[in-house]
Amino acid sequence: MNSLVIRVVCEVLFAALVLGVVAHPPANLTQGLGMLLPGAFLLNFAIRGTGRSIIPRKRGSTGTGSTTAEPPRQ
Repeated sequence: MNSLVIRVVCEVLFAALVLGVVAHPPANLTQGLGMLLPGAFLLNFAIRGTGRSIIPRKRGSTGTGSTTAEPPRQ
C-alpha cells in the first residue's frame, strides 16, 4: 500500500479521535490517557510516515581496503 495513503488514513483517524474527545470528553483521567496513547501513535505515524525510504540506500564498502587519501594541501 502506498505510504501516502497510509499517512492520510492516520491523519483522518487522528482527526476523528480529536473530534470525539471534543464532542464527548472522557469521564475520568484513565479514559483520557487511554485515548491519548493511540492518538499519539496515529499522529506520529501521520507526521513521520512509514520510516522506509522509497529509494534504497547504497551500502558502503565494509572492506578494510587501502587508504588512498591525498595528503593535505598547504
